[in-house]
Amino acid sequence: MEENLKSACGIVGVFGHPESANIAYLALHALQHRGQESAGIAVSNGKEIAFHKGLGLVQDVFDETTIRELAGDMAIGHVRYSTTGTSDIKNAQPFVVEFSKGPIAVAHNGNLVNAYEIRKELESDGSIFQSTMDTEVIVHLIARSKARSIEECIFESLMRIKGAFSLVFLTKDMVIAARDPYGFRPLVLGRLKRAYVIASETCAFDLIDAEYIREIEPGEVLYITKDAVFSERLPSPPRRAFCIFEHVYFARPDSIVFGMSAYSARVRMGKILARESPVDADIVIPVPDSGMPAAIGYSRESGIPLEMGFIRSHYVGRTFIEPEESIRHFGVKLKLNAQREVLKDKKVVVIDDSIVRGTTSRKIIKMVRDAGAKEVHVRISSPPIISPCYYGIDTPTKKELIASSLSIDEIRKFILADTLYYLSIEGMVEATETNKNDFCLACFTDRYPVEVPSVSEDSQLKFMFEQRYVREK
Repeated sequence: MEENLKSACGIVGVFGHPESANIAYLALHALQHRGQESAGIAVSNGKEIAFHKGLGLVQDVFDETTIRELAGDMAIGHVRYSTTGTSDIKNAQPFVVEFSKGPIAVAHNGNLVNAYEIRKELESDGSIFQSTMDTEVIVHLIARSKARSIEECIFESLMRIKGAFSLVFLTKDMVIAARDPYGFRPLVLGRLKRAYVIASETCAFDLIDAEYIREIEPGEVLYITKDAVFSERLPSPPRRAFCIFEHVYFARPDSIVFGMSAYSARVRMGKILARESPVDADIVIPVPDSGMPAAIGYSRESGIPLEMGFIRSHYVGRTFIEPEESIRHFGVKLKLNAQREVLKDKKVVVIDDSIVRGTTSRKIIKMVRDAGAKEVHVRISSPPIISPCYYGIDTPTKKELIASSLSIDEIRKFILADTLYYLSIEGMVEATETNKNDFCLACFTDRYPVEVPSVSEDSQLKFMFEQRYVREK
């Protein structure tokens, strides 16, 4: 559904497990919601790095044979949704190269706001790039470093990049994890018996029976070797900038994100939304699946019964052939079916996590009305999105974001709702039980914690964030 935003990627790391590739595979499966375009795993046996990656879901890219061939007790893995670069096998990660100090693999979640600048500098000095990913910039910086060890090369390179990055590196004998000083994207550390595991979210640990130890701290560079586990710190910025949309939508509800249960935060968002925007209605229905926790909270706080007004299909693939005689709302109906027996003659509260362009919301509300609802009241468990993200979320351009140009009442009329209310920024932050200054709220406020270059139509960000590099060439 085009209304949903997409998170950049999910990453995993495993150190000290004889079945590291299999553990990474399972962890990636748990993180599949963070990227469905490609998947990859790189493994070290102490002498060399082997890897396998491909386009598609984790279960499609790997089978028993490919996992068996990835022998070694150290591994990193990646699932991708492109926010920079095109959807192409050459952009699949982990990115694996050989350089003077040996083989290295890297997997990245986030976006670098100065990648274009560094890439142009490197190309002018003779560097040749194989992909359109900002991640490759990091590899080139490492290869060009004059530092004595791989660890020092990596740390020196991290000092050059700006923006959002949670990274895992694999060398012949080490796994390294790094998180940008602002902490935009989540990254956590766990233990599986004697092995260490790293992942974007704790739900990956649940699947493999790993124990959650702690978050990898903003600005922390964590080195895991056979002899020691130790950290260095990148220079601290004046504040933190956790992506609050991880709580609103991206993270799986069963994950602990930035120290808090994503499910609990979303239920609280629904409760606060009910207090901020009460309505006389018969039933509350979520837009599945992302609207469910907030709908539970709204129902509990308001006392209005919760019903399943939509049934969602979980078997929708990438493409479908629409009949020549067009079916109304075809794309939405592939995923959602409105239940007439639940909605007919009811005053309905529809709960969703966000409105992006508004086109899908309009189709959903039309489906509710066609099913016989008497009134349709829309409640959104986040504030209006008015600005694009440059830190690892695939957001439309500002002019495509409906809330950037229309008032709330104009949006209400466009999506065919009787009433429309959004959760306030204060209410959203309150639900997370975290200090407001620890979050990045740029998509709601148009104030960016890390300066980005010009965002005009002809800017370098168009190159990096609208994936036009290959087409322009």
